Amino acid sequence: MTATLSASKRSDTGKGAARKLRAAQMIPGVIYGHNREPLALSMSTRDLDRLLERIAAETTVVELTIDGTMARTLIREIQRHPFKREVLHIDFLELVAGEKVTVDLPIVLVGTPEGVRSSGGILDQILREISIEVDPVNMPTHIELDVSALGINDSLHVSDLKVPEGVEVLVDAEATVCVVSPPHVEEEPVAPEAGVEGEAAAEPELIRKPKAEDEEGAEEEK
Repeated sequence: MTATLSASKRSDTGKGAARKLRAAQMIPGVIYGHNREPLALSMSTRDLDRLLERIAAETTVVELTIDGTMARTLIREIQRHPFKREVLHIDFLELVAGEKVTVDLPIVLVGTPEGVRSSGGILDQILREISIEVDPVNMPTHIELDVSALGINDSLHVSDLKVPEGVEVLVDAEATVCVVSPPHVEEEPVAPEAGVEGEAAAEPELIRKPKAEDEEGAEEEK
């Protein structure tokens, strides 16, 4: 998938300049990459927000037009306000033809496991994304994994993923992606037997009087 965005070079840098840009509805950013000096940028807040709403930012190639010159890029970092979720700064990595990049792809589970349908099992996804190395030209946006055939206690691993040609998976092949666990069964509380409960609650019977009372009784008899 490819998207487009326009940006402009900027000469003013630093926190003060960034605050002024954001006040003017612009977002500060930077582009860097192989054999390129980092270049400070600015772009429309509205255009960037619209772009981020419709793409998978980590895996979408962005054709970034900078003052009329286009560069193919990947978004490498988005800094957001901790409470408002507004974008504060964005980093772009320029892509070079034939040069592979490392990205994290989401794993999307497809279907309903047999163990869930027929036995009430619970599907637990343990691994939600994998790191891959790939030429951006061939980069998928996600990896699908069919879980329909899984029964109770069955699992699937990284080795079960079907990745496109040219994609190198950088995760241990034996790592578990998902597992179908047995349904949770709540044990019913066992009611205690009446006789046992009664015995436990009863006061112990006093067989003989305390020593002090025995001594008092002996004095009276004298």
